[in-house]
Amino acid sequence: MPGELSPERSGDAKVQAQDHVTVVIPAFNEAEGLPTFLAEIQSSFAAVGRTASLIVLDDASTDGTAQAGHPFAEVVRSPTNRGHGPTALAAYAEGLRTGARVIVHVDGDGQFYGDDIVRVAVALDHSQADVVHGVRRGRTDPWFRRCLSALVRFAALVLCGRSVPDVNTPLRAYHPEILARLVAGVPADALVPHVHFSIAEARDRLRVRYVAVESIPRRGTVVQGTMWGSGRSRVIVPPRRLIRFAGRALAELWRIDIAGERRASRPTAAVRG
Repeated sequence: MPGELSPERSGDAKVQAQDHVTVVIPAFNEAEGLPTFLAEIQSSFAAVGRTASLIVLDDASTDGTAQAGHPFAEVVRSPTNRGHGPTALAAYAEGLRTGARVIVHVDGDGQFYGDDIVRVAVALDHSQADVVHGVRRGRTDPWFRRCLSALVRFAALVLCGRSVPDVNTPLRAYHPEILARLVAGVPADALVPHVHFSIAEARDRLRVRYVAVESIPRRGTVVQGTMWGSGRSRVIVPPRRLIRFAGRALAELWRIDIAGERRASRPTAAVRG
């Protein structure tokens, strides 16, 4: 049933080899953990007979992320560092270019199991859903990330009248026609495109299916690719750049999803001849 957390495992799915999936993976300085993650994704899709193409969007990494991804995926490297939001949107654009029936997005830090990524992809085909979200369970985030997530979740509820369990989850599956519409609704430089997607999905009354997935620590010990920290150490005070990012993201939500919606809902003035 759309909107219900799904307990099924990937081994239960009966899929056809011709059912093609593209998995798009934005990455910044993930050379240490990326090869293992990509190999696991490939293995998980192969185990259920699904053809999957992997595309890594390297956000001008400085640690050899592009070279680490090449044996397993097509790698598209940005000449400049754009940040996660614009890189995620560029990744979606690359996925749409492939013509795949299902486009899955997952971050390159490897905080999901390959089998759970497959479950999200398969759930889109084996239901009447328009969209599938992987809802993270077992997260070990610092307190300030939990607070920020709760604040954004509440804002989404106020904005669209629907509770979204994991409003900014980076693990999602889309049909191309739905995805193209969502991508067109946000600017290419959006900081938090997945939050905008979640709000638009609720406002448009899309059928969203929520699949419970396990959240694991990011792969690799290098933390320079994230503003949140590795999850392995206790962080007491929010990093300064995270505070700045949160302020900019909230301002963006106001501009696009609140003020923008108000402008769109105003009646158009009559044109006098």
